[in-house]
This record gives sequence, structure tokens and C-alpha cells, in this order.
Amino acid sequence: MTELHTRLLAEIEGRRQELIALTQDLIRIPTLNPPGEAYLEICEYLANRLRPRGFEIEMVRAFGTPGDSEKYPRWNVVARKEGAHKGETVHFNSHIDIVEIGSGWTFDPLGGELSDGKIYGRGTCDMKGGLAASIIAAEAFIDVYPDFSGAVEISGTADEETGGFGGVAYLAEKGFFSPQRVQHVIIPEPLNKDRICLGHRGVWWAEIETKGTIAHGSMPFLGDSAIRHMGAVLTEMEATLFPALAEKHTAMPVVPPQARQSTLNINSIHGGQPEPEEGFTGFPAPVVAHSSRMIIDRRYLIEETPAAVRQEMIDVLERVKAQRPTFEYEIRDLWTISPTMTERDAPIVAATSRAITEVLGIDPAYVVSPGTYDQKHIDRIGRMKNCIAYGPGILDLAHKPDEYVGVDDMIDSAKVMALTLKDLLGPR
Repeated sequence: MTELHTRLLAEIEGRRQELIALTQDLIRIPTLNPPGEAYLEICEYLANRLRPRGFEIEMVRAFGTPGDSEKYPRWNVVARKEGAHKGETVHFNSHIDIVEIGSGWTFDPLGGELSDGKIYGRGTCDMKGGLAASIIAAEAFIDVYPDFSGAVEISGTADEETGGFGGVAYLAEKGFFSPQRVQHVIIPEPLNKDRICLGHRGVWWAEIETKGTIAHGSMPFLGDSAIRHMGAVLTEMEATLFPALAEKHTAMPVVPPQARQSTLNINSIHGGQPEPEEGFTGFPAPVVAHSSRMIIDRRYLIEETPAAVRQEMIDVLERVKAQRPTFEYEIRDLWTISPTMTERDAPIVAATSRAITEVLGIDPAYVVSPGTYDQKHIDRIGRMKNCIAYGPGILDLAHKPDEYVGVDDMIDSAKVMALTLKDLLGPR
């Protein structure tokens, strides 16, 4: 181990308090999505931190993407530091948005409180802790190896929690993740510091509407209830679709093991009259429901095709239709993302694996995420295959009350990221 190599690891240890403060600052910026609050504020914070350290800054608003408005603009920041010599680019991408806070907290969800070696708050593990660790890793590497080759990029992007279309998808469409510009990507999602995430399952979101005929609620025989039709759909799904999905298994190393099968979640059901406005004290009108809508979230495997996944749901609806003469339905695709999985011998996988072994003294586990994250857009739009998720934090804590990230885990992950930079961009 060279003197510079030893110094690099010591630099990260020496920046522990700085890493804590950076993470706390990020947590205290309430980037709730939806609706997409404080995106510009956090992007400016990141820009103001990285610009004095020699990074060139681009602020990119994703005009016209889902959710973008003058009240809630979809802002992203991309910071790039050129090395002393030509070479490849390593890009750290983190999403800046967090989900709703929810109930059940014993810590201030936007306080960033440090307790017993853990920082608490919404977004600590998913994934502002990873963002902070990547910044500390990149800054330490640049300070220790100022003559590095290639370039280091850090991005903070919008809307990952709602599909990433105002963030990484938009940047990929603009060429920010093209193989000509970027050759290696690490997304510091919370998959545990000893694991390399190679990709994720596929997803198909759709809305199913059953249709009926409105009539007076005292004479339901004169109408046709769309809610009862939807009940028949649910019954058929329970009888045939869910058992069939449980039999579909994958060779992908998805975690947790229960997610190595196809799954379907009923995200929401709405039927009949709209919910009254808050504060309304009256009663609903007596009518038969003429419409009922269900949102489904189908997660599928690399062994399946999107067409087959959709056809399974159509088959359910057609079986119901054969049993109910007045049954009518409509199915509307919302969005589809194919599964993705980086090869285990890819350069970014190999470099990160070597770093994990050095820092933690163990061989890493190779996993696949049960849900999608922004690798989908880097692969599908950017056509950049050399991409992984690696970062601090425990995935099971994401979106829960009292979410936290361990400081030691962030330090270790920052060391891994810094050694990965040295491996790919440092002196030979």
C-alpha cells in the first residue's frame, strides 16, 4: 500500500465530522416528493459546495416533465471536475427527493439528529447519506490525487421516487449519460455497504377501469355497479393470477429472497362518487357506481416479457367478462420499465468489488433490487451498461419512520468509493 493510498483512507476518516454535518444539512432541506419541494434549494446548496472545489456546475431544469411547474420546477445539478490527463469519467448519481414523512416518528424527521452513531431523518438512508458519502469520497480523492486522469462527476437529480422522469431520464435524453461522456456510474442507493447491486426487476404500472350504469341507489336493479364488477376482478385475481405469479421465479439474485418471484401490488382502488372536499359535512347521493378504477403495480422478472405480463392481466379481465354479460373494462398503461442487470465482470463492478474487499476484508455479495431505481434510465435511454448501485444504509429502513443511516457505514462506503476512483482514474 503506497503512502498516497494510505493517506486517502486517512483523509476520509479525518472528514467524519464534515460528513456528519453535510448529511445533516441535506436532511434539513425538505425535498418532499410529491409535490417536489425545495429542489432548487438543494441543487444550489450542492453547487455552492462543489464549485469552490473546482467543479464546473450545470443547473438543469427538466421542463415539461411530469410534475414540472412554475411552483414545483424539476431542477437537477451536475458537477464535473476534469483531471490533469485524458481518461474515463466516473459519475456518482444520487436522487435529491424524499417521500412523505408519515407518522410514527420518535425523532424529528427533518432534524438530522445524531444519536448513538446514527443520523435520523427522512431520506437519511434513501439516499442523502449516500450522496454525502460520494461527495466526501470524491473530494478526498481529488485532494490526494490532483493529477488524476479523466473526470469525476456528481449529480443530484429529481423525482426518482416517482419514476425519475424529471431527473435522470431527462438528463439521459440530453446526453449526460451517453457512453461518450460517462464510462462508469455508481448510484449510492442504500443496498448495504458490503453488497453491489447489479440492477433491478421490471415494472408495469396500469390503471384498470370497470364500467357500469348509474341509477338511483334505492333501485340498483336499474343500474349496473362498476364496483361489483371490480369485486369480481379482485376475486379472479386472487383465484388465478396471484397463485400463478407465486410460481414464477428468477435466477436474478434479488433481495430479499421473497422478491425472486413475480409480484403484483394493488396500489389503489377508487369507485363511485369522488371523495368530498375536506370540511364537507353533508352525505353522499344515492347512486349506483358507473365507474371503478384500480391502479396496479406489477414487478416482473428478466425471464418475462412486457407483452406477456400485460396479457396475463387481460386474460383475467376476459375470464371475468365471460362470466358477467354486462362487464365492460378499459386498461390504460401508465409506464413500463424493463429489468436490467449489469454483468458481474463489468469494470465498475470489478473495481468496486476490489475496494470492498480491501476496506471490509470480505468478498462482496452481488444482489438485484426488488424495485426499480434510476439505473433503468441510464441503461434504457443513456445506453450505458457499466452501472451499479452501491452505497451506505439498510434498504429495509427506506420510507419507514425513524429512518437512519450509520456514520460508520457512510465512512466505510466513502472509502470504497474513493478507492474505486483511485482504481479507475488514479496513477498506474
